[in-house]
Amino acid sequence: MTKRFLTFIGTIGLLLLTINTVTAQSKAAFYTALAGGSVKTIDAQIGQVAGYTTAAEAPAFIGALEMRKAGLVTVPAKKLSIFKQGHKKLESVIAAHPREAEYRFLRLMIQENAPKSLGYSKNIAEDSKMIQDQFASLPTVTQQSVKNYSKKSKSLSGLL
Repeated sequence: MTKRFLTFIGTIGLLLLTINTVTAQSKAAFYTALAGGSVKTIDAQIGQVAGYTTAAEAPAFIGALEMRKAGLVTVPAKKLSIFKQGHKKLESVIAAHPREAEYRFLRLMIQENAPKSLGYSKNIAEDSKMIQDQFASLPTVTQQSVKNYSKKSKSLSGLL
């Protein structure tokens, strides 16, 4: 192999490592925003989702952020509107990718914390099982988020 080819391969490897690191940091920021209580932080993350997700998965992450945001706004009509908007996005991605455990994790977090009056809690058991079954195959940053969330989750409490 030529030195030029080896340099090219090394450059590609470094680029992929950099992309993976940026993606992991961005996803960690996403999970921090989702767990936090700031509309401003959530809005900032909504604007950044496209940078660390594919076009197919972005609606799931945006939908989860919107549903979380709904719990933080003060106007009741706005709460419901934002929640429904996010719900539609997340559920459509789950319907298209029913075996994707990370999307199920997003839904589980929302369902466990949504007000009972919304009636959004019927998938907790199945989502919890899928997350536990596929835990080892989740990205490292998602595994860490699942571990952190499991400390306060009723359905994932036996995970650790």
